[in-house]
Amino acid sequence: MSARRTAVVLVISAALLAGCGEDEPTGADDTTKPTATDERSDRPSSAPTTGPTTGTEGQGGPPRVADTVASGLAVPWGIDFLPDGRAVVTERDTARVLVITPPDGGGEGEVVTVGQIPETAPQGEAGLLGVAVSPDFARDRLLYFYVCTADDNRVVRAELDGDGLGPTEPVLTGIPGGFIHDGGRLEFGPDGFLYVSTGETGEDALAREREGYAGKILRITTEGDPAPGNPFDDEVWSWGHRNVQGLAFDDDGRLWASEFGSSSFDELNLIEAGDDYGWPVVEGEGGEPDFHDPALTWPVDQASPSGLAYLDGELWMAALRGERLWRITVDGADATDPTSYFAGEYGRLRTVVVAPDGRLWLTTSNLDGRGEPAPDDDRILVVEP
Repeated sequence: MSARRTAVVLVISAALLAGCGEDEPTGADDTTKPTATDERSDRPSSAPTTGPTTGTEGQGGPPRVADTVASGLAVPWGIDFLPDGRAVVTERDTARVLVITPPDGGGEGEVVTVGQIPETAPQGEAGLLGVAVSPDFARDRLLYFYVCTADDNRVVRAELDGDGLGPTEPVLTGIPGGFIHDGGRLEFGPDGFLYVSTGETGEDALAREREGYAGKILRITTEGDPAPGNPFDDEVWSWGHRNVQGLAFDDDGRLWASEFGSSSFDELNLIEAGDDYGWPVVEGEGGEPDFHDPALTWPVDQASPSGLAYLDGELWMAALRGERLWRITVDGADATDPTSYFAGEYGRLRTVVVAPDGRLWLTTSNLDGRGEPAPDDDRILVVEP
C-alpha cells in the first residue's frame, strides 16, 4: 500500500443535497442543477484556505474561451487527436464517430462523420463513450473505443481508413454495464498500455469484487491482455472506485483520476497500482489504513467531475453538475489550490483535453437529459489556459 496522500477536504453545510453526483437517473433528488440562489459558495466560510476558490487566482492568470471549434453536436463524450492534428470525437447517444479538422484561423472546424459503432446500445448514461488513438496510429491506423452494448461494456477497436471507419474488433469484453455509472474513459499511458476506467453501474458490491471489472481502473495491452507488471496478474490496476470518468498522466508519469461521489464528496485521486480506493465503505477522506484517500475532494454540487487533462504543472477538470472548469496545481504527488472558472456560463462541462497547439478543448454536455441546452449546443470550446 502506498503512503497516504493528505486530502484537502471541503467542509459542507447541512443543506448539502442528498443523493449522488450529477450523473444519476433523471428525477433523482441530486440532479437538481445549482442556481444563483441555491449554488454553494466555492469557498465556504468554514472551509480551509487550501480549498477551492473562484476567480483569477493561479499561476498563469484566468483561462478564457477563445473560440468554438464545433457546435450542434449531440453529447460529445470522448476526444483524442490524430498525428496530423485532427480530432476524433465520439457522441454518446448517436454512436457517431466524428473527425474534426481545426480551422487555420478562427471559427469552427470541418466536422466529418467517419462511421458509427453499430453495437452501441444507448440508455441513460450508457452509449459510445471514450476514444483513444493508437500510439502506433501511423502504422496501424487503429482507434480504440469504450462502448456500452446490450450485453456488456467493452473496449473495441477499428481502423480509420481515410474518411471511413472499418468494422469493429473486440479487445476486452465482459465489463458490467448499466443505466448509470459506466465509467468509459480510455487513455494510453506513457508505458504504451491502455488504461480503462469503469463504473460500478449503481451496484456498490461490484466495486468490492477485486477480481471483477466494475468500479476499477484496468490496464491492458493493445490486444486486451493484462499488461505486464499489473499488481494482481490480471487486468485490474486499481479498485474500489465508484465511477471514474477522467484519467490524466502528468509529466512524471503519475496517473490522476476524477471520480463521482454519492451524497457528500467527489474526488480527485492519485492512482497507485493495486490500491483500494474504498467505495462504498468510504466516500471522500476516510483515514482508514486499508484505503487510499483522495488527493482532493469537492461537495457534489460543485463538481460531478468527468474529463481530466494535464498541462504544464496543472490539472484541468470538467464538472457536470458544477457547471465549471477546475484548475488544480500539481507539485509532485500533491494536488493543491483548486480554482474554478466559467461557473454557470456554458452549462454542464463533460470532457477537457489538451490540443496539439497547447490550448484546451472543452465540451458542453447540455443535451444529455440533465442540461438546459443553448441553441448551438452541444459545443466544443477552445480555451486559452
